[in-house]
Amino acid sequence: MEKIYIYIENGTFLEANSFGASGTNVGEIVFNTSLTGYQEITTDPSYAGQFITFTMPEIGNVGVNSDDNESETIYSKGIFVRAYNDEYSNFRGEKTLATLLKEQGVLGICDIDTRYLTKMIRNEGAMMMIASTEISSKDELKEILEKSPRIEDINYIEQVSTKEAYIHKYGAWDHNKLAYNKAVMSDKKIVVVDFGVKRNILNELVQSGLEVEVIPSNFKASDLIARFEKGEIGGVFLSNGPGDPLTLTAEKEQVQELIKTDIPIFAICLGHQMLSIAHGYDTYKMPFGQHGGNHPVQNETSVVEITAQNHNYNVPDSIEAIAKITHKNLFDNTIEGVKYNKGNIFSVQHHPEASPGPHESKYIFDEFAKVVK
Repeated sequence: MEKIYIYIENGTFLEANSFGASGTNVGEIVFNTSLTGYQEITTDPSYAGQFITFTMPEIGNVGVNSDDNESETIYSKGIFVRAYNDEYSNFRGEKTLATLLKEQGVLGICDIDTRYLTKMIRNEGAMMMIASTEISSKDELKEILEKSPRIEDINYIEQVSTKEAYIHKYGAWDHNKLAYNKAVMSDKKIVVVDFGVKRNILNELVQSGLEVEVIPSNFKASDLIARFEKGEIGGVFLSNGPGDPLTLTAEKEQVQELIKTDIPIFAICLGHQMLSIAHGYDTYKMPFGQHGGNHPVQNETSVVEITAQNHNYNVPDSIEAIAKITHKNLFDNTIEGVKYNKGNIFSVQHHPEASPGPHESKYIFDEFAKVVK
């Protein structure tokens, strides 16, 4: 392993070992408390522009495989792990995590105190940082970081969204066949606006009985409205994605046109935030966000669901003036789901597709399928 040097904007300067790609990357450091799923987390497009600190100390022990990627491209800048395991034990494993990171040009940082990093982020909030295998000078790293754009200044949606429309044809993972279920053609078709959609979200939409067409983020609401009026589509899904939703002014204008109609709309994460902004209720940035697979969320029937989370921004409490709060996070009482008073529009902040167990939220995909026309 070669040495890697880290400088964080609060002045912290650290040295560690590198097991991923060589190079220099700038991004925002956050932490994730999930015990499993490091491959799915690393390949989640919502982490574009970020360094992920895993609180789980042992990473790499099951390798990686092509089926479990949430995206073909890794958009995160790098990952921090306490102890990296290059020798993996998993009958589905195809290669090491280090190999995947090197193929994608993503930094892998190990032999570092991730508990220290996590406590620092918890106390001081998510911060910008730089990591390099090429530059060891603290002053030089600091200078580069200070001249680099901040994550909120970059529109990562343009990078992660599909460039061409396509039909997604697979459903959820079949543990008996060890493969993804093939889609059964449905008379209910929806359009997914891709702000950085995870593959498992598309799988669950198909699994709920929907035909799924994915389109780029630079969509025109007028086109979707016309297709809905002709009966070509029965609903719209707004996906998860990276970055600050308040920077997406063009996308906000299109969502504002959609919510004026009676098109059924369902949204997750960034899409959930975009609906709030489109209704006139701006989001706010949380101190260090919520990233993990163990967040208890209470739904409107008082049932507690265990959810997966990945967001730095949240909708304001004042949204209760125009929407019913359907889900609340029991860690900090923040809003996790709403159903708007006007139209057939609802959304959640957490990720019901992520299967954190034991009491999950996948039912919400079936609820959407029921209202699709």
